[in-house]
Amino acid sequence: MDDLLQPGQLLARGVGRHLRGHGFVSIEEFVPTRGLRIDVMGLGPKGELWVIECKSSRADFQSDNKWQGYLDWCDRYFWAVDTEFPTELLPQETGLIIADPYDAEIIRMGEESRLAPARRKKLIQKFAMDAARRLHRYHDPKLPPLPDES
Repeated sequence: MDDLLQPGQLLARGVGRHLRGHGFVSIEEFVPTRGLRIDVMGLGPKGELWVIECKSSRADFQSDNKWQGYLDWCDRYFWAVDTEFPTELLPQETGLIIADPYDAEIIRMGEESRLAPARRKKLIQKFAMDAARRLHRYHDPKLPPLPDES
């Protein structure tokens, strides 16, 4: 199955496994608002929300011109990269996770910027709805989409 996944998806899997060890649940390719797609959104045991962007190469990082737009949608922001990635390219104020397909390690915590309560509530509800829809579709692949599903 690993050969069917892209490098960023393999990093996301390792990140999800690591977050689980910290009591987080995660969802991949989460869309908090139109025009943004987060690689991994982590929801922690105290309601904290982390955004993790997985970068598989220098070119992948350098072509990402939207990452700062994700800062408004999380309490902490992280990059997840493999051991070969030139980490000196990554902004120091952001978090750093070294990952592989099987696990990850948090090297540096991102600066905390707590979300407003109303935005947190909206994001947690969207997280739950998206996760439930995906699970339902997994169990019933022929299920027609809901009117508000894209």
